[in-house]
Amino acid sequence: MKQLSALRFPARLAPVAFSLYMSMLVGFLMCLALTAYNTGIDRFYPARVLEAYLVAWPVAFVGVLAMRPLVAWLVSRTVEPPPVR
Repeated sequence: MKQLSALRFPARLAPVAFSLYMSMLVGFLMCLALTAYNTGIDRFYPARVLEAYLVAWPVAFVGVLAMRPLVAWLVSRTVEPPPVR
């Protein structure tokens, strides 16, 4: 079995890896919150969250990929660059 450290994205795919992980994590958190808000928490809550996640995650992934350049531009315009040493 390969070690986890051997399973790495090439450097050129760093934006895709970022989008993948960000969309997975934020999409799951949003599904947890919105499912609880809309339907409450009972014994079927985990199943409803997973059902929502199967729909939401692909949308979130495409959204993060599409919005990443805009967000990077906004950050570059609104955050001070680090001081030059």
